[in-house]
Amino acid sequence: MEKNRIFESHAHYDDEAFDEDRETLLKSLPENGIDVVINVGASLDSCRTTIELMERYPFIYGAIGVHPSETAQLNEDSFRWLRECCDIDKVVSVGEIGLDYHYSEPEPSIQKKWFERQLELAREVKLPVIIHSREAAKDTLDMMKALRAGDMGGVIHCYSYTKEMAREYLNMDYYFGIGGVITFANAKKLKEAVEYIPMDKILLETDSPYLTPEPNRGKRNSSLNIPYIAETIATLKGISYEEVLAITHENAEKLFHINV
Repeated sequence: MEKNRIFESHAHYDDEAFDEDRETLLKSLPENGIDVVINVGASLDSCRTTIELMERYPFIYGAIGVHPSETAQLNEDSFRWLRECCDIDKVVSVGEIGLDYHYSEPEPSIQKKWFERQLELAREVKLPVIIHSREAAKDTLDMMKALRAGDMGGVIHCYSYTKEMAREYLNMDYYFGIGGVITFANAKKLKEAVEYIPMDKILLETDSPYLTPEPNRGKRNSSLNIPYIAETIATLKGISYEEVLAITHENAEKLFHINV
């Protein structure tokens, strides 16, 4: 394996934060060692723009799904459209889907309905899932257990819970998306979880344009910041930076069935 190949497992390059320089930035990624990007849908509109990006850039693949905070926009017609999108070449995952109780809307019952439907969609189309869970640890885990989400496989995006919760997801054979938060000084709980999680279950991600790592915290994020994340993981794991890149690249290829 070539050195310093980076697999970015979660970004939102369709976001308006990139409107001014999207093309220039995306063209710069391969020359900086980022040879695969999963652009992740979060709304019906972002699923459309994700498809456009993956059709335009050979190294961009797509995840199709509706974020819990956007589930009020779903109905049977739009859900049928999501199902059709899953058959498109280079769509490699259903996501990001899950539960988010940080805001009061949409109400949990709506989020749960469409989380279940999208999990079942992933089962039907035989794709792994990208799970978003914010301030909803118990409900997310309970639903995933009840719906046998281990059958589909997937990744817990932007993992932010304890190592005890990590054990539950490891029992389902899930991966863990680790991003910029791992570089924060106050991320003690996450660092303990990453020390516990086996290296063969870790993926690198940025959630660009959000969650920028130190030392660039507060600025717009991009995949160019992944080295800061990988270096922090290398320190926590007591292995080399190159090993982190190689192992996480292999992990992501395996999960998303991409061979590059």
